[in-house]
Amino acid sequence: MPKKRSGGGLSPTQQAAKFLGVSVLAGAVLAGIALPAVGALGLAAKGSVESFDALPANLKTPPLSQRTSILDAEGGTIATVYSRDRTVVPLKEISPYMQKAIVAIEDSRFYEHGAVDLKGVLRALNKNARSGEVSEGASTLTQQYVKNVFVEEAGDDPTKVAQATQQTIGRKIRELKLAIQVEEELGKKKILENYLNITFFGQQAYGVEAASQRYFSKSAKDLEVQEAALLAGIVQSPSRYDPVNDEAEATKRRNVVLQRMAEVGDISQAEADKAKAAPLGLKVSRPKNGCITAVKGAGFFCDYVREVFLSDPVFGKTKEDRAKIWNQGGLTIRTTLDPQAQESVQQSIKDHVYTSDEVATAATIVEPGTGKIVGMGQSRPYGVDIKQGETTLNLSVDNDMGGGAGYQPGSTFKPIVAAAALEGGTPPTQSYSSPYEMEYPSPVAACGGKNWVNNEGAKLANENETEVGPYDMKEATALSVNTYYVQLISDIGICPVTQMADKMGVERANGNKLEQTPSIALGVTEVSPLTMASAYATFASRGMYCTPVAIESITQRIGNKSKSLEVPKSTCSRAMSETTADSISTLLKGVVEDGTGTEAGLDSRPSAGKTGTTDERFAAWFVGYTPNLAGAVWVGDPKHERKMVDITIGGVPHAKVFGGAVPGPIWRDMMSGALEGKPVDQFNLVDIPDSADKDKDKDKGRGNDDGNRDDGGNGDDGGDEGGGPGGVIGGLIDGGTGNGGNDGGWGNFIQGQGNGGNGIGGRRG
Repeated sequence: MPKKRSGGGLSPTQQAAKFLGVSVLAGAVLAGIALPAVGALGLAAKGSVESFDALPANLKTPPLSQRTSILDAEGGTIATVYSRDRTVVPLKEISPYMQKAIVAIEDSRFYEHGAVDLKGVLRALNKNARSGEVSEGASTLTQQYVKNVFVEEAGDDPTKVAQATQQTIGRKIRELKLAIQVEEELGKKKILENYLNITFFGQQAYGVEAASQRYFSKSAKDLEVQEAALLAGIVQSPSRYDPVNDEAEATKRRNVVLQRMAEVGDISQAEADKAKAAPLGLKVSRPKNGCITAVKGAGFFCDYVREVFLSDPVFGKTKEDRAKIWNQGGLTIRTTLDPQAQESVQQSIKDHVYTSDEVATAATIVEPGTGKIVGMGQSRPYGVDIKQGETTLNLSVDNDMGGGAGYQPGSTFKPIVAAAALEGGTPPTQSYSSPYEMEYPSPVAACGGKNWVNNEGAKLANENETEVGPYDMKEATALSVNTYYVQLISDIGICPVTQMADKMGVERANGNKLEQTPSIALGVTEVSPLTMASAYATFASRGMYCTPVAIESITQRIGNKSKSLEVPKSTCSRAMSETTADSISTLLKGVVEDGTGTEAGLDSRPSAGKTGTTDERFAAWFVGYTPNLAGAVWVGDPKHERKMVDITIGGVPHAKVFGGAVPGPIWRDMMSGALEGKPVDQFNLVDIPDSADKDKDKDKGRGNDDGNRDDGGNGDDGGDEGGGPGGVIGGLIDGGTGNGGNDGGWGNFIQGQGNGGNGIGGRRG
């Protein structure tokens, strides 16, 4: 029995014998093609020739995968992504030294022989027989190119890669025939160009241009002789001759190439000796691949762009088709991301929420009327190192686009209810009793002729016992009165609300339909910040909803040619009348001027928006807009475990978190920066008079958010509107450290301390 090495492989003698068999068969095949089947060689080769003739003669060369550049709206690079870091260049853009070096070391008779080098085969046979091992191969540069095509076609599939590189007689024969075809069709220069662009040079660099940039930070056309020799030497074994990790071994290999160049007459011996004495001269550029390299915190937006590409049928009928194009690369993707807006988003997030905080924030800005996403960021950094707080979960988008299950929007859903009511003919002066606490009205009309029935006597309440109606729509929206909005949805029915939500692009983050229940008015259905920003952009654009878009244009480069790809467009449709949208803007302008969102108001331009806080304070929101931009900010625990009570966020302690007190300032700062230097446009406001039955003499202190008037505006959490009876003596009793009482109730009754009276002397406004 033949002996094997301890490692389980073939012995040197067996390896030599195997190589001999393959080489003889190759010679036989060539003889059968070039000569009549005469004599012993011809007879022995006859069966092989017949099998050879049956092989397909066409080499299907897939487009070489290249890097993809993702750009912002102004053409700046956001990130570079690739499955193969490669930039295809023509032969004229490759240093002559590089061309000579690769030929000298890999196939010095390249310009003299055909697809198969019989002289090289015999030389290899002789050397391997004398050494007792396979120390020299006989593949020509053309054959190596064919093998690399097989590897490229295999992509990242390990099984296909193994099949493409397996050392079998069958594969060798197929490689030979295809090499002959390639020689006939392409010619030597084109084969050399293709080879230099396809081969792997280690360190994630495919092709000579990427390799030149990786090791020397220069273009392949500028390579000097010693640099070219180094790169040519790497090809035989990229791991063994890796100059980054083994400079000594790489230097020896480089010098072997230089000597070979001298031997074949490409350079003089003196030039070779001088180059051998030179240091490697590495100027390494580290591999930069993927959305983790994105600038200005745009990693999540970058990932969203990838998700759009892989999911939109405009890029291919199946996900496999789309993935193939993405992995092939060579794309220049110009996106909608505005660098000014993006930088402002990230700066505001950084200022208000730390990466180490127990909770996170996510923010998105879109452009009304176009659907363009101009900013997207979050406090948790993009990456895979969980210990460092990194994540690839995009908190701004739906589950199917790389996000999570979404978050309850709380009272930010109420304007959608108001829009449905106004669109259906309800006047904005509509008043309801709005008690502090009540049972859900029953039955309530739902879609499909069905009714929702409160069989279990479910109840709801406002934030504070002092919050008692009657209220009209203007005041109920400013104060975010829960019972008003439940009475409103019970009056108009659930179906108009869900239909309006659908027209505004509001869908659950997990893809399920909105539930047919009156509690939807209080924002119990989980949505994403991108969804809410796009929905509020409908109000800003006077009733036109536009689907969000992230891609402006794509250019695809295949080889040396480029073409434009079709990209998904925003679809705009009328969700409501201009009058309805303008009425909502009037209502929501009151929220930031005289309601729960005063901390979000912009000083330099008109703004409108709505606060939202969920039950038990797992999430807090501010969603708002100007005529130019719409944005949504969410703060909370993505795992829905940490209640935002007695918590420190961004270094600021909070007894309770409200939408106006944490998300509001984030929204204010990010929008201010995004809009700096932009035109100041005005809303088209409507006159909404106070309802006739409004009790102007009633003491109705205003709460922080969602009618939250407990603790006199909750002191350290901002006290946006002063609040109920808390903070009685100048804010000494629980509630004078925030903004106290803008226009508010009993906040800081005795003028007082701690910023206590931004209303009228801190007394009832």
